[in-house]
Amino acid sequence: MTHIPFGTAGAGQWAVEITPESAGWTYCGLRIADGPVEFETGEEEMLVLPLSGSFDVVADGVSVSLHGRESVFAAVSDFVYVPIGAKVTITGTGRVALPSARATRRFPVRYGPAADVPVEIRGSGQASRQVNNFCAPDAFACDRLLAVEVLTPEGNWSSYPPHKHDELSEREAVLEEIYYFEGGPGYQRVYGTHEVLAEVSAGDVVLVPHGYHGPSMAAPGYDLYYLNVLAGPADERSMVCCDDPRHAWIRASWADQAVDPRVPMTKAAR
Repeated sequence: MTHIPFGTAGAGQWAVEITPESAGWTYCGLRIADGPVEFETGEEEMLVLPLSGSFDVVADGVSVSLHGRESVFAAVSDFVYVPIGAKVTITGTGRVALPSARATRRFPVRYGPAADVPVEIRGSGQASRQVNNFCAPDAFACDRLLAVEVLTPEGNWSSYPPHKHDELSEREAVLEEIYYFEGGPGYQRVYGTHEVLAEVSAGDVVLVPHGYHGPSMAAPGYDLYYLNVLAGPADERSMVCCDDPRHAWIRASWADQAVDPRVPMTKAAR
């Protein structure tokens, strides 16, 4: 199932549990918890990212306090990286996301301050959106894991023009991808090698094993957030992608349009 409504992918202590096995691929995973959890990372490197609330994390004997945020629409959050082969305890109140990737290299536990998260404004006009590149290749070092947050103001489109990353070339990486949503309702499109057009809202997941994906459409009156988790086989992490050639011209049109003044929607909390 490519569109996974909230409440259908939970297991045990996890409100959402997407593993490479359950997704039918090799690298990419995501867990969501509402409250305290304790687990071992095994073969997966992970990030601990508060979606709402604050949390204390103990991993490899290292204690980290995450200030977090009231919601994904209130602020950019701090986060912590936990490596493969670690025992992790998370305590606190709220909702926390754990993007993950099957990895082989072991990095130390590291804290990522919210103030250091690169905030990008992408697109313009009705395609204006905010991208929090907290675990993009140039922002934070991991083995295979990539993760960014995207905030789309009501009525706007993001993940646009539609793009793919399922063939290896100089301008395209091979990546599995997860979309996890908050806010909404909105709509998510995936097409080319398989077809999805789903209404999405808080807690929903869309899997993208291959094919073009986008747009992500925020319905009028409803802002849309999604957490993108990506991972693939390459030794060097990259997010390069290939636009659908029918819609690639859209990027050039942005030069003649003003950026939507509603973005950025959030920044690091003081």
